[in-house]
Amino acid sequence: MKTITQDQAREILTLALSTGGEFAEVFMEDTLYDTIEMTSGNVTRSTTSHVKGAALRILKDGMEVNGSISDATFDKLTSLAQKLASTFTEKKITEIESFKEVKVGGQVKINKNNTNVDPIKLLLDASNAAKEFDKEIVQVIGNFWRRHQNIHVFASDGTWAFDERCQTRLAMSAVASDGKNMQTISDSFGRNQGLEMFEGFDPVAFGRDIASSAVTMLHAEEMVGGEMPVVIHNSFGGVILHEACGHSLEATSVAKGLSVFCGKLGQQIANPIVTAVDSGLDENAWGSINVDDEGTPAKRNVLIENGILKSYLVDKRNAKKMNHPITGSSRRESYKYQTTSRMTNTYFLNGTRTFEEIIAATKKGLFAKRMGGGSVNPATGEFNFAVMEGYLIEDGKITKPVRGATLVGSGKDVLLRIDMIANNLSHGHGMCGSLSGSIPTNVGQPTIRVSHLTVGGKGGM
Repeated sequence: MKTITQDQAREILTLALSTGGEFAEVFMEDTLYDTIEMTSGNVTRSTTSHVKGAALRILKDGMEVNGSISDATFDKLTSLAQKLASTFTEKKITEIESFKEVKVGGQVKINKNNTNVDPIKLLLDASNAAKEFDKEIVQVIGNFWRRHQNIHVFASDGTWAFDERCQTRLAMSAVASDGKNMQTISDSFGRNQGLEMFEGFDPVAFGRDIASSAVTMLHAEEMVGGEMPVVIHNSFGGVILHEACGHSLEATSVAKGLSVFCGKLGQQIANPIVTAVDSGLDENAWGSINVDDEGTPAKRNVLIENGILKSYLVDKRNAKKMNHPITGSSRRESYKYQTTSRMTNTYFLNGTRTFEEIIAATKKGLFAKRMGGGSVNPATGEFNFAVMEGYLIEDGKITKPVRGATLVGSGKDVLLRIDMIANNLSHGHGMCGSLSGSIPTNVGQPTIRVSHLTVGGKGGM
């Protein structure tokens, strides 16, 4: 990626702040996207796209003006800086600090060597394994997605940062049908890493597992709703934390007073057995970064410790407004979006119980093995999530499968009702959409039990 020299950067930023701005920043990116779609063993789409450009923003008294250009040359950035600066009409008050290159931790390491891994073969092996699992599997759709992004951020506070990312993900959905009903199960595997991430990955087992769950759910009975204990499994079960709690801790909501957790720092918001983190430092994890999109080094932020709210997720713009430390959490899909506070890898830490102990201790309830999509209101924390794969728990044992279960409640209540946490932490790999676009985020948790939760279902109606 062609970059701007420090002398040119200083000239751009000086012009941007010439009319009274307090802070100016330029974000530059050069990104390649590769996408392959396979439907029932046939490649149905293969695309490559190139996104290249820059965004410039100026902050003053809590106000932000910004603009973006696809031709990120010095002349074009100078012209953009002049245009945005014309928003203000005061005298220059801010000097450009000396640039200091941000030292990154190296938690994201991209292997530049060639690898023998073939994405199409991965898709085909997983697809065939799913399709051949059972005659009731009527369709299998697989997707390979890779974003290779290089960024350069420089700002008036002396920020001078570079980062390279290579988010890569394999996702698959299997559809089971008996001619009358259909059930779809999906899963994915993703990392911020090159194709070397698939060395040792078993696509056949991956495909069979998805197909097995789809067939099982096809023949499951409809869930009978009610209030009951719910055991939420590990991995993508962490979407509960991400959606029902994580978004409510982002400055995007908190700074506007639109979060149920506003003003709760230092207060107990969860059972004392709960500790939750958002960490951009996990090595090559799907949501990890070396620096965020403001050039701040990634951090491991403890959000909740022993039930006490310890931190929000805060970007530069909101740090001053909230009087809160910057947490390295500012992210954007591309230069076309304004950057703001977002999650990276968000998860509950391990507890002291085992999965078997939690099931055995549950007299009657629901085991949510795979979570699906849902919706949440950050201002209230109220959520509604679909259970993609669920089972009844009866007398301390997992028994028959049930379909159509939904979990209804609020994040603040769930956090206080978590009464058991297992020691089997694992992660799921999703895309999170918000104000600054769609970004890769990990969700995760050990198996947890919520003592009582409203479960919706059509059974018994």
